[in-house]
Amino acid sequence: MKFKIVYDRNDVLRVRLGKNAFTTEQGYGLSRLLSEKEGIEAVKVSSVNGSIFIKYACEKLQVLKYLANIKKSDLFEAEPTPDELSNETDSRYINKIVKKVASRLFSKAFLPLPLQVAKIVYEGLPFMISGLDSLIHLRLDVDLLDATSVAVTLSQGMFGPAGSIVFLLGLSEILEDYTIEKTKHSLENSLMLNINKVWVKTEEGTEVQIPFSQLREGDKVIVRSGIIIPADGTIVEGEAAINEATMTGESLAVHKDYGKKVYAGTIVEDGSIVMNVDELNEKTRINQIIDLIESSDKAKAGIQSKAEDLADSIVPWNFAVTILTYLITRDPIKAIAALTVDYSCSIKLATPISIISAMREASEREIVVKGGRYLEAFATADTIIFDKTGTLTKSQPHVAKYISLGKLTDDEFLRHAACLEEHFPHSVATAIVQKAKELGLEHSEEYHSEVEYVVAHGIATTLFGKRTVLGSRHFVIEDEHVEITKEKEQIVKENADKYSIIYFAIDGKLEGIICIDDPPREEAKKVLGQLRYLGINDIIMLTGDSENAAKTTAELLGLDHYKSQVLPEDKAAIVEEIKSNGKKVIMVGDGINDSPALSAADVSVAMKDSSDLAREVADITLLRPQLDDLVTMRIISQQMIDLINRNYRYIVVLNTLFMGLGLTGVISPSLTSIFHNGSTLLIGLNSATSKNYPEVNINDIIDVEV
Repeated sequence: MKFKIVYDRNDVLRVRLGKNAFTTEQGYGLSRLLSEKEGIEAVKVSSVNGSIFIKYACEKLQVLKYLANIKKSDLFEAEPTPDELSNETDSRYINKIVKKVASRLFSKAFLPLPLQVAKIVYEGLPFMISGLDSLIHLRLDVDLLDATSVAVTLSQGMFGPAGSIVFLLGLSEILEDYTIEKTKHSLENSLMLNINKVWVKTEEGTEVQIPFSQLREGDKVIVRSGIIIPADGTIVEGEAAINEATMTGESLAVHKDYGKKVYAGTIVEDGSIVMNVDELNEKTRINQIIDLIESSDKAKAGIQSKAEDLADSIVPWNFAVTILTYLITRDPIKAIAALTVDYSCSIKLATPISIISAMREASEREIVVKGGRYLEAFATADTIIFDKTGTLTKSQPHVAKYISLGKLTDDEFLRHAACLEEHFPHSVATAIVQKAKELGLEHSEEYHSEVEYVVAHGIATTLFGKRTVLGSRHFVIEDEHVEITKEKEQIVKENADKYSIIYFAIDGKLEGIICIDDPPREEAKKVLGQLRYLGINDIIMLTGDSENAAKTTAELLGLDHYKSQVLPEDKAAIVEEIKSNGKKVIMVGDGINDSPALSAADVSVAMKDSSDLAREVADITLLRPQLDDLVTMRIISQQMIDLINRNYRYIVVLNTLFMGLGLTGVISPSLTSIFHNGSTLLIGLNSATSKNYPEVNINDIIDVEV
């Protein structure tokens, strides 16, 4: 590859290949190719002039060799990375703004008046067409007011005010489009699976690692223990225990083998599979959420709709003041001053930008909001309902107790169980091993023979020369035909309602049980207290778990109310009943069984490890596995409402002042227009800035518990 060095300093190098050296898509591929080289820290590529910016941490000569060795045939087309997409968006809109400002300055400085007028008419034509459409349909709205302002100022020969109005309207549109696009990119990127490379099985049976971007439908992907599944597909070889918390909300892995469907975002806990890629990228169920984001403007906040209605309702008064001023003063200049100042323009612009800005701020904290109205609902809700498993709890197995039912002591029994389980990485095994470590129950030598793992069932080995099994009731009692006495069965029953039971048997006799539970999240109690402080009056838990399990969790967290053994359809009915009593309800859940209730609530929240269905139904999705983000979401949404109300006050005060100065002749219509449109622009810019949503440190805001 031939290139010219145009910048060389310290660890930064910029080279240029010239125009048409590669296409935009090939530029993305070239960026990937170079980024994968050792010592390359950052790459930026521009197809416009064929430039490549490289930041490196190796010898410069090595970088030059990388570039020189790239052949035309090495180039391939690729999709832009999130950073590239963000940079392109920034550059595109900065160029638009620069061109807009430069065009305005050039026009005023160098163009003769006739050409200036022609330029104003041309740029104002879209606004005039929108206003004409409003007039034809007899709508007295902001579009009609903007068009009238441009038309009247032009007809009166007031080309300066006309030019200012058209310029500021166009600039406002650019800024609004920029904020919307950046927010959508931020929301989309936060949902993407963070996978760089995958292993695929070729037709020859060999294994090859390829970039995720090169994965195609029909490829055979190999997924082993601890690896995230990169796409939706069907198992064609092997079997595995797969953690499908993203599908069911349950903590225990499920057994999957030939012919079973697997989904992007789920994790292979144990085993190994080869899967055929059925759905990739946009077609996967997780990416269907992005489609909802693209149409999020359909879910406008009520406060935004009210703002638009308010803006349009003010327009007739603008026309009335304009006509009345002319009738009284017979001064067209004063009348035009009233026409060029309107409250509605600021209201209609600032409110959606405030909402979009809040959505962006939420996404930067890894919270996905699908529409502005959900922010408003979250800010004003007074009741919150939680599912239990995977929501108020971590959905991670934990050893609550262990009971010896044979000759071994409790500690000896747990030590042997942990000794067997430490050979396998699944979640229940990890919980048992961790419990033994906490109690210092370590073993210096192993007394068992080779351990056989039966996927999704349990473990079989020989201990002290006798057949030993550990696992589910189905495996131990039914498949292995282990003897269980009435006394032991009674002990099991006493714990079965509250815990999941792991059975341990030696030589056909039940020697002990391990009780697994799912305790509340460490932050849960504190978060509930913070939500109360922020205006949530009623905290409720609905769960399909047993009464004992539900009662224990409710007492630990100090909940106001709870209901146990609730069916999915009953959850939705309970939500509707609470709403019928005048309550505004937030529903927080994670499983498929929560979906009806999520749909029924005023605003619904899905946890990070929620099922695909729950995430599709939910209005808000938390992408971090912590409840603290509910408090963050409450604060951001309330700050958004405060910002909108503050903007209303600014708009009323400033525009009343400008109109008063214009009507009394203190300032000209040209200055009135500049002040009005300038303040509108500033309020819009202020609404889009992050300083309205400072970094939320929950502990600084409040430190309370229930």
